[in-house]
Amino acid sequence: MIRLQRTSSTDADFIDLVRYLDDYLAAVDGDEHAFYNQFNSIDNLKHVVIAFDGKTAVGCGAFKEYDPQTVEVKRMYTSPASRGKGIASLVLNELEKWAAELSYSKCILETGQKQVEAIHLYQKNGYKRIRNYGQYAEMENSVCFEKDLSQ
Repeated sequence: MIRLQRTSSTDADFIDLVRYLDDYLAAVDGDEHAFYNQFNSIDNLKHVVIAFDGKTAVGCGAFKEYDPQTVEVKRMYTSPASRGKGIASLVLNELEKWAAELSYSKCILETGQKQVEAIHLYQKNGYKRIRNYGQYAEMENSVCFEKDLSQ
């Protein structure tokens, strides 16, 4: 049974999972990794969800405020051995629920074109592709999505 825990970026399990995520992204992003990595700091993330299978942390995600109505989903990751079990959707849904509880009405996020599984995850969970925003506006590898939480 998967258990979800709300926490912050100071959580040791989250820090460990993000280390694995960063290793994966460094390999996938190649030369563009340094650009993307500058926007992925986990300092002061107050809204983190970790998925546990028993006592083992197997997935995570977080959000931070983008504007007063919108949160940006960050640091989504599921360990390779735990993929295909719906864990990422559970984490994402919990992040959305938490954001709605805090009166946010929209989630946005960025992923890479090479991250086909991530793109599928977001589309499957009701995210719609949007024009690349903010620092990703000119990045050809970036794919941005949004979801209205008020529906």
